[in-house]
Amino acid sequence: MANTYSFTRRVALGALMAATAMVPATSAFADMLDVEKDELTFGFIKLTDMAPLAIAYELGYFEDEGLFVTLEAQANWKVLLDRVITGELDGAHMLAGQPLAATIGFGTKAHIVTPFSMDLNGNGITVSNEIWEMMKPHLEMQDDGNPVHPVKASALKPVVDTFKAEGKPFNMGMVFPVSTHNYELRYWLASGDIHPGFYSDTDISGQIQADALLSVTPPPQMPSTLEAGTIYGYCVGEPWNQQAVFKGIGVPVITDYEIWKNNPEKVFGLTKEFTEEYPNTTLAITKALIRAAKWLDENDNANRMEAVEILSRSEYVGADAEVIANSMTGTFEYEKGDKRDVPDFNVFYRYYATYPYYSDAVWYLTQMRRWGQIGEYKPDSWYDEVARSVYKPDIYLKAAEMLVEEGHVAKEDFPWDSDGYRAPTPASDIIDGIAYDGKQPNAYIDSLPIGLKGKQVVDGSEVVGG
Repeated sequence: MANTYSFTRRVALGALMAATAMVPATSAFADMLDVEKDELTFGFIKLTDMAPLAIAYELGYFEDEGLFVTLEAQANWKVLLDRVITGELDGAHMLAGQPLAATIGFGTKAHIVTPFSMDLNGNGITVSNEIWEMMKPHLEMQDDGNPVHPVKASALKPVVDTFKAEGKPFNMGMVFPVSTHNYELRYWLASGDIHPGFYSDTDISGQIQADALLSVTPPPQMPSTLEAGTIYGYCVGEPWNQQAVFKGIGVPVITDYEIWKNNPEKVFGLTKEFTEEYPNTTLAITKALIRAAKWLDENDNANRMEAVEILSRSEYVGADAEVIANSMTGTFEYEKGDKRDVPDFNVFYRYYATYPYYSDAVWYLTQMRRWGQIGEYKPDSWYDEVARSVYKPDIYLKAAEMLVEEGHVAKEDFPWDSDGYRAPTPASDIIDGIAYDGKQPNAYIDSLPIGLKGKQVVDGSEVVGG
């Protein structure tokens, strides 16, 4: 749905700029970038982590950069990506795997880049009430009767084994084949010795050798699909885990913060052609989004309830404010009444969240290789080259430098001397206790107990090679 306020704001801003055309150079408008394209349409999916777009629009940060923006909710991730590729959308809130997969030609072929990472964390894995009751005997419990967290997939394995013994498929939902949700759900399952299945060049179901059968369900449809019994669990972003709690149809068992502390999530994606044809516009977009991210996290999340009110509107996420607030304001509710403090469930600015790290890109590529979406062995240098072709910290830092000069952000908020790689993630921050170093992708892939290794390939229903 197009944002209905766009035309009014364009007229108002146009009048303001005309009125200030003769103002001396000390005016804020004098520092505005000479954008090559000022009328823009951005796409998003109805999830709370689209917040930087909504905030940049509602607080006038796009306007400050001379941009007349329309925000449009999209039906699903495929439609969103296709419309960016065709130019119907100028850019979009994207799954981090989408620019990478498109650039290497998995699913579709187009060179998509990102100068801005939208957030850290923000996802959860939910199971139906029936499955939760079957998991309970395998859980470690606290004195208050609530389970010890994080809940490990080893508690789900006896349930999956029971389904297999009875000849019943154990179906689970994720939002897209190259989504963080797919990889996080697979990571969690594999850490509990549940095989989530391989992809191959001839079978893109992702269910080869699978113990749990994962398939695509659009985020807003997750709760109803669970309630219908079509799937027994899912991995999705908010507010669709908390919605299951409010409806009484399921239990979120783990957040992605517990799977990998401060893991990268969405990105803002544009075609490479757009960034080359409209470099100043790209900088202006990035500036506005950085400011929005800062507002979302500043003063210990003091602005989150205002953000919740904005996101609850039908043109954005369109879920009840109470549901969105359940995770957006520093808490997360598992079973009904079991609400726990998770202050970093949604991170938009802290921990250099908005910097597009090459190491984040490399992790997604390792998971594509692990499960056969990248069918053949690639050297470490390939992962680095792909990451650099898609993630654009140079654009990001140029936008950040301008914001520092303008007094909108602090210099210490940005990793100016970074080589583009985060420090290795320690084993203690990951559910399976295996550390991650983005500079050694193949060593990392080989350290994971389930998945393709070395020069293995999927041939038919078998893994061959070494």
